Parts: sequence; C-alpha cells; structure tokens
Amino acid sequence: MLLPEGGDRGRLWRVVENRGEISNDGELREFDLVYSDHLQDLLGRLVIGWRAGRVWRVRGTTAATYPVLEIADAQPPRFPGFDKLIVSYEMLQAVVNERRYAAWQTALSSIVGIYLITDTLDGRHYVGKADGAENILQRWRTYATNGHGGNVALKLRDPSSFQYSLLRVFDPSTPLRDINAAESHFKRALDSITHGLNRG
Repeated sequence: MLLPEGGDRGRLWRVVENRGEISNDGELREFDLVYSDHLQDLLGRLVIGWRAGRVWRVRGTTAATYPVLEIADAQPPRFPGFDKLIVSYEMLQAVVNERRYAAWQTALSSIVGIYLITDTLDGRHYVGKADGAENILQRWRTYATNGHGGNVALKLRDPSSFQYSLLRVFDPSTPLRDINAAESHFKRALDSITHGLNRG
C-alpha cells in the first residue's frame, strides 16, 4: 500500500500479504489480508513513480515495474526532552552521527551534566559526566565510536546491550565543582562503584 505524494509519486506505507480467499458469494469476495514484515526498513522511505491513476494499491508484480525515485530519510522521533531521553547503543550511533537527528544533536551539544549507562544484560550502572571542556554530545560521540569511552570496566563488555540516559543537566557555564558533586551523589545513590561499573 502506498500513500499519494504528488500526482505521480507514491510512498510505501504498508506491505500486505494475501493469505487467500475467505468467502465468495458471487458478488462479494473476502480475503484474509495481514500486515507483512517485508520491506520493513523501507516503510515511509521508499518513493516510487506512480502510473496507476487514482488507485493506491497494486500487486507486487506490477509495482516491480515502477521506477524507484528515492529512498528518503525516515523521520526520526521528536526529541523527547532531557528528562525522558533513553537510547540504546544502536540508536546512540544514529543520534550522534546522522543528519536527520540534527535537532537532537543541537540539544545535546547545548548542555553538560551527568549521564547513566546501564548494561541491560545485568542492570549494572556506570555514572559519567561531561563537564566544561566536553558537552554531552561530544562525550556520547566517543561512546558511539568505541563503545567504552576509555572506561576500564566498560571495555570488558559488549556495548550492544548498553542503554544511555541523562541524570542531570547543567548549563556549560556551571562551575566544575557543582558537576563533580552531582556525579559523586549519583555514584553513591546508584551504588555504581561497589556494585556497578565505576572504578572510583
């Protein structure tokens, strides 16, 4: 199924599988249609030239003859706000590197503060900080690049199970002592030194 986009373009909305006829009374035929996972990564992105007039559904064999005009950028989720931000390692890599997350990058580059990395395999925490010399976006880019950001305990783990969130944000002009005090507080509160992934 495609959504119209101008007079001669269609954007892929859903792929439906026909599992066969359910009933046929001679006038009305009913079919078992179910949503399919085929082309999942292209939903909302695949744009084709459309020659079917006003009908916005077509058989796969017919659609295969229509030209692909573009694979458009998928729309990223809206930035949820600092207090609701939770991203996986895979999403972190997209957020810090891809152009479609420009609004997220602007927000994360405007703050410093305390962040949390949780290994979702066992729930152990790492509390870190980005201070005056390095904003959150810069710090998280390091994690997206190598998975550990230079931290000893994180080097021993697979970053694909990591989850990233923010505990407290500060304006970049905040004195370093205030950021350090917040980091120490969260390490104690989350017990991330004795039973987590911090090493001091």
